[in-house]
Amino acid sequence: MVLIDKVQGWEEGRLEALVSIRPGIPFFDSDRGVPSYVGIEYMAQACGAYAGLEAVAAGEPVRIGLLLGTRRYAASVGWFEPGRDLLIKIQELFRDGMLGMFDCRVECEGRELASAQLSVYLLQPGAALPGMSEDGMGAAG
Repeated sequence: MVLIDKVQGWEEGRLEALVSIRPGIPFFDSDRGVPSYVGIEYMAQACGAYAGLEAVAAGEPVRIGLLLGTRRYAASVGWFEPGRDLLIKIQELFRDGMLGMFDCRVECEGRELASAQLSVYLLQPGAALPGMSEDGMGAAG
């Protein structure tokens, strides 16, 4: 399930993505919007978009990425309010082969609403997730 609406900007080492908080998106509550803990997934998907764009630019296949962990997730709000456009900003801090770490922010109108550092892992091209068939469509075996 894709939660980010679009990539707003991308260059080496960083990416910005946009999420509009509106009815019909996953996790939306009509009275409050989207719980701020979903910001972790917005950040993770922005990291995935970054890795995908980087792969395409290098002429390589796009690989599946996994969120390994989150450090210091902090949100200044409990909910991302309806009608707001969130800017998800990520910056690559470190990469060693298939492992990487990103500094991530969720902002709205120049105000930081959430931040964290995410650790991610990229699977080898063509590798299936544990428990999935090679085509990614169901249980292996």
